[in-house]
Amino acid sequence: MVRILGGQRLAGRLAALVVAAAAVVILVLVLSAVRLLPQLRNPFGETTTDRSGPVLLKSITRLSRYEAASGSFQVVVDLTRHATFMPSFIEGSQTLFIGQGTDIAFVDFTRLKSRGIQVSPDRTAVTVTLPPAQLEPAVLNVRQSYVYAQQQGLLNRIGNFFSGNPNSQQQVYILAQQKIETAAKQSPLLTEAEKNTRGMLDGMLHTLGFSQVTVTFG
Repeated sequence: MVRILGGQRLAGRLAALVVAAAAVVILVLVLSAVRLLPQLRNPFGETTTDRSGPVLLKSITRLSRYEAASGSFQVVVDLTRHATFMPSFIEGSQTLFIGQGTDIAFVDFTRLKSRGIQVSPDRTAVTVTLPPAQLEPAVLNVRQSYVYAQQQGLLNRIGNFFSGNPNSQQQVYILAQQKIETAAKQSPLLTEAEKNTRGMLDGMLHTLGFSQVTVTFG
C-alpha cells in the first residue's frame, strides 16, 4: 500500500513538473510574440549566405555609337526529342518554353569618315553619310523567361535525376535567343533606328545653323 502511494506521489510530481515546464514555454512564446522578450528564432529556419567573389573588370570599350531603337520580343519554343526505336514515354521529351528578350539597333559613328560630311560653300546645307544601322546580339531576359510545360520519358527522368545536369534546359534558351535575333532582323527595327538617327542629327545640325540637313545611310 505504501509503494502504491509513493508511486502515485511520484507520478503526481512528474505531472506537475511537465505542466509547469509547459506553462513556462507558453509564457516565453507569448512574451516573445508581444515583443516583451527578444523574438525567438525558428530552429529549423534556413540562412542564405552569399560567398561569391568580387566582380572583376575584364575590359573597357569606348563606345562611339548611337543606340537608336530597341525592340522587345516574345517567342514560344517547342522542342521535341525522341528516339528512333522507342516510344516517347520511354525515351523522349517535349519542352514548351516562353522566351522574353530584347534587341538593340545602333549606328556606328566610328565608321563615319571625313568625306561622309559634306558642307556647302555658304555653310547653310550639310549632307551626312552614315553606315547602315546594325543589330546587337539579342539578350534573353532570364527573369521573365520560363518553361511553360515539359514532358519527359522514363529514361530521361532517371538520367536527369542521377546526372544533376544544370544545363539540361540550355538548348531551349539558346534557341529562344536565336529566334529573337532572326525576328529582329525581319522586323522594322533597323528602319526605325535609321529614322531616329536621322531625326537626332537633323535637330542637332539645325541648332548649329544649317538650314538644310540631309542624312543618308550608305
